[in-house]
Parts: sequence; structure tokens; C-alpha cells
Amino acid sequence: MAGVDFGVPHFDGELDELAQLAETAGFRVADKLTCKRRAPDPALFVGSGKADELKLLVDAHSASEVLFDQALSPAQQRNLERFLGVAVNDRTLLILEIFAQRARSHEGKLQVELARLQYLSTRLVRRWSHLERQRGGVGHRGGPGETQIELDRRMLSDSVKRTRERLEKVKKQRATQRKQRDRRQAFNVSLVGYTNAGKSSLFNALVKARSYAADQLFATLDTTTRQLYLGDAGGMVSLSDTVGFIRDLPHGLVDAFSATLQEAVDADLLLHVVDASNPGHLEQMQEVQRVLVEIGAADVPQLLVFNKLDAMAPESVPDSLVGSMELDGRELRRVFVSATQGTGLPELRSLLVDIVAQGKRASGGLWDTDSRFVPTDQPEADGLDLA
Repeated sequence: MAGVDFGVPHFDGELDELAQLAETAGFRVADKLTCKRRAPDPALFVGSGKADELKLLVDAHSASEVLFDQALSPAQQRNLERFLGVAVNDRTLLILEIFAQRARSHEGKLQVELARLQYLSTRLVRRWSHLERQRGGVGHRGGPGETQIELDRRMLSDSVKRTRERLEKVKKQRATQRKQRDRRQAFNVSLVGYTNAGKSSLFNALVKARSYAADQLFATLDTTTRQLYLGDAGGMVSLSDTVGFIRDLPHGLVDAFSATLQEAVDADLLLHVVDASNPGHLEQMQEVQRVLVEIGAADVPQLLVFNKLDAMAPESVPDSLVGSMELDGRELRRVFVSATQGTGLPELRSLLVDIVAQGKRASGGLWDTDSRFVPTDQPEADGLDLA
């Protein structure tokens, strides 16, 4: 594995997350290499010196593939493969591979297929580089390589079009389901968060479901919605478990999973689940916020749920499970829980009851960007303040 530090704050010097992704995809990590550069080398991304070091590591471990923590251009990928003599792939393709392995529903498979086709459309030149691009001579306009590329490009374009059309049908079905929930005046809550933060475990603990949950990245991709009973005060709410986010999530995946992520956009409340035991949880929270902005869900009210309380260092455990913190200029309520042990779940339910109960009292109101549920007939009274 290889990573280049270009001076960005979130650079993973130990390549821990890339190693997790590789193991999730079924690879065994033999060695790691990092370096610092001001900008990527146009030809080899890491420069000729580090490329020589990579080749030595490949030969020493008899490695079959090299993974990069950053996205490579088609030319860089092709040049590295020729130089190293093994397959070279980047973080984007690795995430696509994991998504392809994890997708179970028809919708999830369509979304992954669309993202994969979009990625392949930029890599066509790699497949036919062994064929001449220009035959040359009078009367010859292009070689067989050019012809094959055009054929593949046309087939990919047709495949993308068909997949988009099938996904549009899925979007319409989801829109119909959301309209039915709206007609029932259901309060919609969506779980969002960084991958492996424990969203599915929390979902199972709250609604007694059996959604797949495991200590691995992207354990589940398919959205699951269940009814959550909060007691007489809160009544029933719709709770949805969504796909996890990750640093440098390929834009094609965000676009392809728009049907799934729409659950977060249309929610009345987001439970932002955080792995409190992870030393980099603050950076992970910021990455989740970035994706929420990208999908248009930045203004949906949030309740921060710091999960994995049982795995936190003793000195980091808070004195009180319930409190508040500032995130992106907003003061948000937060609660510490352990989904596996049940600690903090009563406090989380109590917060949800208060939120839903106040929302019901403010009948006909709307959520605003300051996390308040404002009644339309009383603009300032009885607002729901998550702070």
C-alpha cells in the first residue's frame, strides 16, 4: 500500500483506514509506503525514486497488487502498472469493490453498477493500450485500438443509460413510500455517520431488528426502515438505517446512491452516530458533515449519538451521558451510548420522546436551520431547541 502526504490535514500517515478497506475487500497487507510531495508526479504519482522503492517492496513480498490511498489518473495507473509489473489500483476502485461485494438488494446492486460503469468509462484507454492508436499512411484514419475504444465507449454509455433508467424507477418507488409516510404524518428519523460507527448495531438495539452488523467497513449498504415505538408521549416514528460515509467517498458513489441517501435529505431528524472510541472521531464527524452538504441534508436537524461508550478509554468517559457540543456553528444535543451493552439507550429514547412530543404540539410547523421546530401559527413560541 502507498500513500502520499500533500499537506492535507486528514492524511493517514499509518494508512490504517486503507488497510481496513483492503482487509474488508479480502486482501492481505504485506507492507506500507508513505512519502511527502508538494504535488503529484504527472507520470508516476509518487515520482521515480519512490516508484523504485515500491518495486523493491513488490519484489520482496511477491505482491500481486499495489493499492494507493489517493485517486490515480488513468495515465498514472497505466504507467505504474508498466513500471511495477503488477496491478495497481486506487482508493476509489477499492471502495467500489467493497460496495459490489456488500450490495444485497436490487437497488443496491444497481447503484454500485452505475458507479462502476462511470469509473470504467475513464479507464478505457488502459484496456486497449496494447493496440496501435494510429495506423498511419495515406487513407488510414485510425487503428484498431481507436475502433475498440469507441465500441467500448458506446457500450458503456448504453449500459449507463439503462442503469440510470432502472434507478429512476427505484427512486419513484421510494418517493411513493415517503409520500405514504407523510400522509400518515410519520416523524422520520435517519441514522447517518461514518462507516463502522455502529449505526446498524444501534438500529437493531432500538427497533429489535436483525439487520446485518459487523465490526468492518461498509457492513451494510441497503437502507432499512422500521417503526420505533417511543411510548405514549412519543408514539411511533419511522427509523431508517442508511449507508455509512467515508473520507474521499467517490463522487460517483454519492451520485449513484442518491436514492438511498434521499432518506437522510427527507428526514425530520438525523441521528448522527459517532464512534466515540476512535481517536479521529472529530475528523470523521467533519467528513460526515461534508457529505451531508453535498447531498443537500446540511440543514436537517441533528442529534449527536456518541456510540461505543464501552470501548472508550476510562479517562475519556464523560461525567454525564447527556450534554451538548458545537458543530459547524450550531449547538447540538449529544448523548453517549453503547449499542451493544444498552448503556445510554434510555437517555436517547427520552431525548427522542421530547423532540417528537414537541413536534406534535407544534402541529403544522417546520424545522428551520437552527434545529428548531417552529409552528407556522406561532413563529417564536414553543420552538423545539436541540441545544
